[in-house]
Amino acid sequence: MKMHTLGNSGLRVSPLAFGGNVFGWTVDEPTSFRLLDAFVSAGCNFIDTADIYSNWFPGNKGGESETILGNWMKSRGNRSNVVIATKVGMEMGAGQKGLSPSYILRAAEASLQRLQTDYLDLYQSHTDDLATPLAETLEAFARLVKQGKVRAIGASNYGAERLKESLQVSRQHGFPRYESLQPNYNLYDRVDYETRLESVCRENGLGVIPYYPLASGFLTGKYRSEADLAVSQRGRVVKKYVNDRGFRIVHALDEVAGDLHATPAQIALAWVMGRPGITAPIASTTSVEQLNELLGATRIQLDQSSIERLNRASSYAEAAP
Repeated sequence: MKMHTLGNSGLRVSPLAFGGNVFGWTVDEPTSFRLLDAFVSAGCNFIDTADIYSNWFPGNKGGESETILGNWMKSRGNRSNVVIATKVGMEMGAGQKGLSPSYILRAAEASLQRLQTDYLDLYQSHTDDLATPLAETLEAFARLVKQGKVRAIGASNYGAERLKESLQVSRQHGFPRYESLQPNYNLYDRVDYETRLESVCRENGLGVIPYYPLASGFLTGKYRSEADLAVSQRGRVVKKYVNDRGFRIVHALDEVAGDLHATPAQIALAWVMGRPGITAPIASTTSVEQLNELLGATRIQLDQSSIERLNRASSYAEAAP
Protein backbone atom coordinates (compact mmCIF):
# COMPACT_ATOMS: atom_id res chain seq x y z
CA MET A 1 0.00 0.00 0.00
CA LYS A 2 1.50 3.32 -1.07
CA MET A 3 1.36 5.80 1.79
CA HIS A 4 0.78 9.55 1.44
CA THR A 5 2.10 12.37 3.64
CA LEU A 6 -0.66 14.51 5.15
CA GLY A 7 0.25 18.13 4.43
CA ASN A 8 3.47 19.07 6.25
CA SER A 9 2.49 17.07 9.33
CA GLY A 10 4.86 14.18 8.73
CA LEU A 11 1.94 11.79 9.21
CA ARG A 12 2.03 8.95 6.69
CA VAL A 13 -1.44 7.71 5.86
CA SER A 14 -3.04 5.16 3.56
CA PRO A 15 -4.79 6.44 0.40
CA LEU A 16 -8.15 5.46 1.89
CA ALA A 17 -9.39 6.41 5.35
CA PHE A 18 -12.05 4.46 7.23
CA GLY A 19 -14.96 6.61 8.37
CA GLY A 20 -15.77 5.83 11.98
CA ASN A 21 -19.19 7.50 11.93
CA VAL A 22 -20.79 4.05 11.61
CA PHE A 23 -19.30 2.71 14.88
CA GLY A 24 -22.02 2.55 17.51
CA TRP A 25 -24.65 3.50 14.95
CA THR A 26 -25.15 1.12 12.03
CA VAL A 27 -22.53 -1.36 13.28
CA ASP A 28 -22.06 -2.71 16.79
CA GLU A 29 -18.72 -3.19 18.53
CA PRO A 30 -17.97 -6.78 17.36
CA THR A 31 -18.70 -5.81 13.74
CA SER A 32 -16.61 -2.66 14.14
CA PHE A 33 -13.69 -4.79 15.32
CA ARG A 34 -14.01 -7.07 12.27
CA LEU A 35 -14.10 -4.09 9.92
CA LEU A 36 -11.08 -2.47 11.53
CA ASP A 37 -9.13 -5.73 11.53
CA ALA A 38 -9.82 -6.18 7.81
CA PHE A 39 -8.90 -2.57 7.09
CA VAL A 40 -5.47 -2.75 8.72
CA SER A 41 -4.85 -6.26 7.37
CA ALA A 42 -5.16 -4.73 3.89
CA GLY A 43 -2.30 -2.37 4.70
CA CYS A 44 -4.36 0.71 5.61
CA ASN A 45 -3.81 2.76 8.76
CA PHE A 46 -5.94 5.94 8.63
CA ILE A 47 -9.14 6.06 10.71
CA ASP A 48 -11.36 9.13 11.05
CA THR A 49 -13.83 9.72 13.84
CA ALA A 50 -15.30 12.58 15.92
CA ASP A 51 -16.47 13.17 19.46
CA ILE A 52 -20.04 13.69 18.26
CA TYR A 53 -20.28 10.26 16.55
CA SER A 54 -22.93 9.00 16.92
CA ASN A 55 -25.12 11.11 19.18
CA TRP A 56 -27.92 11.31 16.59
CA PHE A 57 -28.85 7.68 17.17
CA PRO A 58 -31.58 7.12 19.80
CA GLY A 59 -30.00 6.24 23.14
CA ASN A 60 -26.56 7.59 22.22
CA LYS A 61 -24.98 10.71 23.69
CA GLY A 62 -21.86 11.04 21.56
CA GLY A 63 -18.44 9.46 21.98
CA GLU A 64 -19.63 5.98 21.01
CA SER A 65 -17.36 5.81 17.95
CA GLU A 66 -14.27 6.93 19.85
CA THR A 67 -15.04 4.47 22.65
CA ILE A 68 -15.29 1.52 20.25
CA LEU A 69 -12.12 2.59 18.48
CA GLY A 70 -10.31 2.89 21.81
CA ASN A 71 -11.46 -0.57 22.89
CA TRP A 72 -10.25 -2.00 19.57
CA MET A 73 -6.80 -0.42 19.83
CA LYS A 74 -6.43 -1.60 23.42
CA SER A 75 -7.46 -5.16 22.56
CA ARG A 76 -5.13 -5.29 19.55
CA GLY A 77 -2.24 -3.38 21.10
CA ASN A 78 -1.73 -1.51 17.85
CA ARG A 79 -1.99 2.18 18.77
CA SER A 80 1.38 3.06 17.24
CA ASN A 81 0.47 1.38 13.94
CA VAL A 82 -2.61 3.47 13.16
CA VAL A 83 -3.23 7.15 12.50
CA ILE A 84 -6.26 8.38 14.43
CA ALA A 85 -8.07 11.55 13.38
CA THR A 86 -10.86 12.94 15.52
CA LYS A 87 -12.75 16.22 15.71
CA VAL A 88 -14.12 18.82 18.10
CA GLY A 89 -16.70 21.57 17.78
CA MET A 90 -20.07 20.07 16.90
CA GLU A 91 -22.70 20.28 19.64
CA MET A 92 -22.45 17.39 22.10
CA GLY A 93 -25.00 18.83 24.51
CA ALA A 94 -25.79 21.96 26.46
CA GLY A 95 -22.66 24.13 26.60
CA GLN A 96 -20.64 21.53 24.74
CA LYS A 97 -19.81 22.94 21.34
CA GLY A 98 -17.63 25.44 19.53
CA LEU A 99 -13.91 26.14 19.40
CA SER A 100 -13.27 28.24 22.48
CA PRO A 101 -9.96 27.42 24.19
CA SER A 102 -11.59 26.10 27.35
CA TYR A 103 -13.90 23.80 25.42
CA ILE A 104 -11.19 22.50 23.08
CA LEU A 105 -8.96 21.59 26.02
CA ARG A 106 -11.83 19.90 27.87
CA ALA A 107 -13.05 18.04 24.78
CA ALA A 108 -9.54 16.85 23.94
CA GLU A 109 -9.18 15.23 27.34
CA ALA A 110 -12.53 13.50 26.90
CA SER A 111 -11.52 12.17 23.46
CA LEU A 112 -8.17 10.95 24.79
CA GLN A 113 -9.96 9.11 27.57
CA ARG A 114 -12.48 7.46 25.24
CA LEU A 115 -9.76 6.50 22.77
CA GLN A 116 -7.59 5.18 25.63
CA THR A 117 -4.52 6.93 24.27
CA ASP A 118 -2.25 9.76 25.36
CA TYR A 119 -2.08 11.49 21.97
CA LEU A 120 -4.22 12.26 18.94
CA ASP A 121 -2.53 12.06 15.56
CA LEU A 122 -4.83 14.58 13.89
CA TYR A 123 -7.20 16.82 15.84
CA GLN A 124 -9.67 18.69 13.65
CA SER A 125 -12.00 21.62 14.04
CA HIS A 126 -15.22 19.92 12.99
CA THR A 127 -16.83 23.15 11.80
CA ASP A 128 -15.95 26.82 11.89
CA ASP A 129 -16.84 28.82 14.99
CA LEU A 130 -17.42 32.45 14.08
CA ALA A 131 -18.00 33.37 17.72
CA THR A 132 -14.40 32.54 18.69
CA PRO A 133 -11.41 34.45 17.28
CA LEU A 134 -9.18 32.20 15.17
CA ALA A 135 -6.16 33.17 17.25
CA GLU A 136 -7.80 31.84 20.40
CA THR A 137 -8.72 28.56 18.76
CA LEU A 138 -5.26 28.06 17.28
CA GLU A 139 -3.54 28.99 20.54
CA ALA A 140 -5.50 26.24 22.30
CA PHE A 141 -4.42 23.73 19.65
CA ALA A 142 -0.84 24.99 20.03
CA ARG A 143 -1.00 24.22 23.73
CA LEU A 144 -2.13 20.66 23.04
CA VAL A 145 0.67 20.18 20.50
CA LYS A 146 3.24 21.54 22.95
CA GLN A 147 1.95 19.14 25.60
CA GLY A 148 2.41 16.21 23.20
CA LYS A 149 -1.30 15.42 23.23
CA VAL A 150 -1.81 16.30 19.55
CA ARG A 151 0.58 15.68 16.66
CA ALA A 152 -1.15 17.79 13.99
CA ILE A 153 -4.32 19.81 13.53
CA GLY A 154 -6.79 20.06 10.67
CA ALA A 155 -9.96 21.84 9.61
CA SER A 156 -13.28 20.41 8.48
CA ASN A 157 -16.11 22.29 6.75
CA TYR A 158 -14.19 25.57 6.55
CA GLY A 159 -14.83 28.08 3.80
CA ALA A 160 -11.95 29.23 1.63
CA GLU A 161 -11.60 32.70 3.14
CA ARG A 162 -11.65 31.48 6.73
CA LEU A 163 -9.18 28.74 5.90
CA LYS A 164 -6.80 31.29 4.36
CA GLU A 165 -7.26 33.57 7.35
CA SER A 166 -6.50 30.74 9.79
CA LEU A 167 -3.26 29.95 7.96
CA GLN A 168 -2.29 33.61 8.13
CA VAL A 169 -3.02 33.76 11.87
CA SER A 170 -0.83 30.70 12.45
CA ARG A 171 2.04 32.33 10.55
CA GLN A 172 1.66 35.63 12.42
CA HIS A 173 1.63 34.07 15.87
CA GLY A 174 3.89 31.08 15.31
CA PHE A 175 1.07 28.64 16.04
CA PRO A 176 0.78 25.19 14.45
CA ARG A 177 -1.29 25.53 11.29
CA TYR A 178 -4.11 23.45 9.94
CA GLU A 179 -2.31 20.75 7.95
CA SER A 180 -5.43 19.30 6.35
CA LEU A 181 -8.91 20.12 5.17
CA GLN A 182 -11.87 17.76 5.29
CA PRO A 183 -14.40 18.92 2.67
CA ASN A 184 -17.46 17.35 1.09
CA TYR A 185 -16.13 16.26 -2.31
CA ASN A 186 -17.19 13.71 -4.89
CA LEU A 187 -18.11 13.46 -8.57
CA TYR A 188 -21.41 15.25 -7.92
CA ASP A 189 -20.36 17.74 -5.22
CA ARG A 190 -17.48 19.39 -7.08
CA VAL A 191 -18.29 23.09 -7.24
CA ASP A 192 -17.30 24.42 -3.82
CA TYR A 193 -14.07 22.48 -3.50
CA GLU A 194 -12.81 22.93 -7.04
CA THR A 195 -13.70 26.60 -7.46
CA ARG A 196 -12.88 27.88 -3.96
CA LEU A 197 -10.99 25.50 -1.70
CA GLU A 198 -8.69 23.52 -3.97
CA SER A 199 -6.40 26.44 -4.81
CA VAL A 200 -5.99 27.33 -1.12
CA CYS A 201 -5.07 23.75 -0.25
CA ARG A 202 -2.65 23.25 -3.12
CA GLU A 203 -0.94 26.64 -2.74
CA ASN A 204 -0.34 25.96 0.95
CA GLY A 205 0.45 22.25 0.70
CA LEU A 206 -2.49 21.11 2.82
CA GLY A 207 -3.60 17.51 2.85
CA VAL A 208 -7.17 16.95 1.67
CA ILE A 209 -9.29 14.16 3.14
CA PRO A 210 -12.75 14.40 1.55
CA TYR A 211 -15.85 13.00 3.19
CA TYR A 212 -18.86 11.62 1.29
CA PRO A 213 -16.69 10.53 -1.69
CA LEU A 214 -19.59 8.27 -2.72
CA ALA A 215 -22.24 10.98 -2.21
CA SER A 216 -23.92 9.12 0.66
CA GLY A 217 -24.03 5.96 -1.45
CA PHE A 218 -25.59 7.48 -4.58
CA LEU A 219 -22.42 6.92 -6.63
CA THR A 220 -22.46 3.20 -5.90
CA GLY A 221 -25.30 2.93 -8.41
CA LYS A 222 -27.70 1.71 -5.74
CA TYR A 223 -30.24 4.43 -6.54
CA ARG A 224 -31.56 4.23 -10.08
CA SER A 225 -34.91 5.95 -9.61
CA GLU A 226 -36.95 7.91 -7.06
CA ALA A 227 -38.57 4.63 -6.06
CA ASP A 228 -35.22 3.38 -4.76
CA LEU A 229 -35.14 6.19 -2.20
CA ALA A 230 -38.03 4.73 -0.23
CA VAL A 231 -36.16 1.52 0.62
CA SER A 232 -33.10 3.17 2.14
CA GLN A 233 -32.36 4.88 5.46
CA ARG A 234 -30.40 7.46 3.46
CA GLY A 235 -33.15 8.11 0.96
CA ARG A 236 -33.87 11.60 2.26
CA VAL A 237 -30.19 12.58 2.06
CA VAL A 238 -29.69 11.07 -1.39
CA LYS A 239 -32.76 12.72 -2.92
CA LYS A 240 -30.81 15.82 -3.98
CA TYR A 241 -28.72 13.65 -6.35
CA VAL A 242 -31.70 12.11 -8.12
CA ASN A 243 -31.81 14.29 -11.23
CA ASP A 244 -30.53 14.30 -14.81
CA ARG A 245 -27.00 15.25 -13.83
CA GLY A 246 -26.86 12.61 -11.13
CA PHE A 247 -28.02 9.85 -13.46
CA ARG A 248 -25.60 11.05 -16.14
CA ILE A 249 -22.76 10.58 -13.65
CA VAL A 250 -23.98 7.12 -12.66
CA HIS A 251 -24.22 6.12 -16.32
CA ALA A 252 -20.61 7.23 -16.91
CA LEU A 253 -19.51 5.29 -13.82
CA ASP A 254 -21.24 2.21 -15.22
CA GLU A 255 -19.39 2.59 -18.52
CA VAL A 256 -15.95 3.09 -16.99
CA ALA A 257 -16.53 0.32 -14.46
CA GLY A 258 -17.48 -2.05 -17.27
CA ASP A 259 -14.34 -1.19 -19.24
CA LEU A 260 -12.11 -1.77 -16.19
CA HIS A 261 -13.96 -4.76 -14.72
CA ALA A 262 -14.64 -2.78 -11.57
CA THR A 263 -17.70 -1.48 -9.72
CA PRO A 264 -19.14 2.05 -9.87
CA ALA A 265 -18.15 2.62 -6.22
CA GLN A 266 -14.55 1.70 -6.96
CA ILE A 267 -14.43 4.03 -9.95
CA ALA A 268 -16.00 6.90 -8.00
CA LEU A 269 -13.40 6.49 -5.25
CA ALA A 270 -10.55 6.11 -7.74
CA TRP A 271 -11.60 9.37 -9.40
CA VAL A 272 -11.38 11.24 -6.09
CA MET A 273 -8.06 9.57 -5.22
CA GLY A 274 -6.64 10.56 -8.60
CA ARG A 275 -7.46 14.26 -8.24
CA PRO A 276 -4.18 16.21 -7.71
CA GLY A 277 -3.83 17.31 -4.10
CA ILE A 278 -6.14 14.68 -2.60
CA THR A 279 -4.52 12.73 0.24
CA ALA A 280 -7.19 10.17 1.14
CA PRO A 281 -10.97 10.10 0.83
CA ILE A 282 -12.91 8.91 3.88
CA ALA A 283 -15.35 6.07 3.29
CA SER A 284 -17.41 4.02 5.71
CA THR A 285 -19.09 0.67 5.33
CA THR A 286 -21.02 -1.84 7.40
CA SER A 287 -19.66 -5.16 6.12
CA VAL A 288 -16.28 -6.70 5.36
CA GLU A 289 -17.53 -7.57 1.87
CA GLN A 290 -18.33 -3.91 1.15
CA LEU A 291 -15.00 -2.88 2.66
CA ASN A 292 -13.09 -5.22 0.37
CA GLU A 293 -14.90 -3.67 -2.59
CA LEU A 294 -13.88 -0.17 -1.51
CA LEU A 295 -10.29 -1.27 -0.89
CA GLY A 296 -10.19 -2.38 -4.51
CA ALA A 297 -10.26 1.29 -5.50
CA THR A 298 -6.73 1.73 -4.15
CA ARG A 299 -5.50 -0.59 -6.90
CA ILE A 300 -7.19 1.30 -9.75
CA GLN A 301 -5.44 4.05 -11.67
CA LEU A 302 -7.81 5.68 -14.12
CA ASP A 303 -6.48 6.53 -17.58
CA GLN A 304 -6.94 10.01 -18.97
CA SER A 305 -9.84 9.06 -21.24
CA SER A 306 -11.77 7.59 -18.31
CA ILE A 307 -11.12 10.68 -16.20
CA GLU A 308 -12.29 12.94 -19.02
CA ARG A 309 -15.43 10.86 -19.50
CA LEU A 310 -16.28 11.21 -15.83
CA ASN A 311 -15.41 14.90 -15.81
CA ARG A 312 -17.72 15.58 -18.76
CA ALA A 313 -20.58 13.64 -17.20
CA SER A 314 -20.19 15.49 -13.91
CA SER A 315 -19.57 18.93 -15.39
CA TYR A 316 -20.98 21.44 -12.95
CA ALA A 317 -21.37 24.58 -15.07
CA GLU A 318 -25.13 24.09 -14.81
CA ALA A 319 -24.87 23.40 -11.09
CA ALA A 320 -22.76 26.45 -10.21
CA PRO A 321 -24.43 29.01 -7.96
